[in-house]
Amino acid sequence: MKQIFINIPVNDLDKSMRFYQALGFTINPLFTDEQQKCMVWSDAIYIMLQTRHFANTYLNKTMIDASKHQIPSFTLPVNSLEEVNEIMESGLMAGGKEPVAAIDEGFMYLRSIEDVDGYMWGVMCLDIEKFKALKNK
Repeated sequence: MKQIFINIPVNDLDKSMRFYQALGFTINPLFTDEQQKCMVWSDAIYIMLQTRHFANTYLNKTMIDASKHQIPSFTLPVNSLEEVNEIMESGLMAGGKEPVAAIDEGFMYLRSIEDVDGYMWGVMCLDIEKFKALKNK
């Protein structure tokens, strides 16, 4: 199986962990310690929340502030519009911010949320059959 581990340096490990739990991530204790928390979205998607100090121990690069700089964003697919809205509301209550309005293109519904450190996540419901039908017109 192919997997991705996304390493994210954060200011407050516990606060970030609570935010991602509110979105629906679970903790994987195997890869979790006092310097990092492994948050699992699916069998393939893992986020490693890392203290800023730990994240920079082997790179020794200047860290950016994700709330002030354009950085890659990530999108989490879900099965329904209701699930998009439920996840977003939970994330907003856990300290996230919704920086842009929802996008509804008929085949895709997307809302975006910034986590407590400014990392941008999309929560998206995609009807692939509607998308294919539009592409085949």
